[in-house]
Amino acid sequence: MQKNFIFLDRDGVINEDLYDYVTSPKDFKFIKGSLQAIVNLTSAGYEIIVATNQACIGSGIATARQIKEVNEFMEKEVVKGGGKIKKIFVCPHKQNAGCGCRKPEIGLLAQAEKELQQNLKGIYFIGDKESDVQAALSFGCVPLLVLTGYGSSARKKVNFPKKVKTFADLRSAVEYITGK
Repeated sequence: MQKNFIFLDRDGVINEDLYDYVTSPKDFKFIKGSLQAIVNLTSAGYEIIVATNQACIGSGIATARQIKEVNEFMEKEVVKGGGKIKKIFVCPHKQNAGCGCRKPEIGLLAQAEKELQQNLKGIYFIGDKESDVQAALSFGCVPLLVLTGYGSSARKKVNFPKKVKTFADLRSAVEYITGK
């Protein structure tokens, strides 16, 4: 069976975006319906790849270890619910650091493709920011915007591509993808 892969952003898509940073597992709260959406993707045969910018590391607000603990907590909760996250890719650099991995750059996506030894062009990328959509388009993915997190404001930007499908949340985007 051909494996289906999908990219998900983390903050604002899977979990509540605190608009500063989620630096501890106790601050991690799944957006309503997102945990079940991940379980549904897993059940439908999708391999889930999370690609997340975490400028809090480069800014000294959190350590790489703290963000790893948050991600591990998220993964454990997903597994408890019956889902699975294949891999999480993190850009630790602060904004304007000039790295190639911070979305809208495509470094995280290219790293995922190389590490997983899979062609990830043409797969869905669900995000809540303009940078997610830009990274998806630049890499050759199909961007889907959710209105949770920063999604509502991203959609209102002047240069936002009108052809991008928009959904209320991860659950509704997953229903669109899986037909369930």
